[in-house]
Amino acid sequence: MTQFVRVQCVEPREGFNVHIHFTDGLQRTINLEPYLRGPIFEPLRNDPSQFRSMRVEEGTITWPNGADIDPDVLYYGLAPAWTVATDTSNFESKFL
Repeated sequence: MTQFVRVQCVEPREGFNVHIHFTDGLQRTINLEPYLRGPIFEPLRNDPSQFRSMRVEEGTITWPNGADIDPDVLYYGLAPAWTVATDTSNFESKFL
């Protein structure tokens, strides 16, 4: 059975940086700023106290307003979802 790596705990740091402890023991400091795009993330971008209100729920970083960030994206350093969606729409427009 494959065990997924999830966020064990998260500690806000300066700016949009966070220090993350993953369930496999890896620790990493990550700048979340590139991931905070779209209407649900605007309150977090505009109010440091809201950004710092993050918590871990079921292995995922979440905020009280319902925002969250996929732990796989953070663990593997994947591109933010908004860049993938943009790339897909550009791809589709070339072939439609």
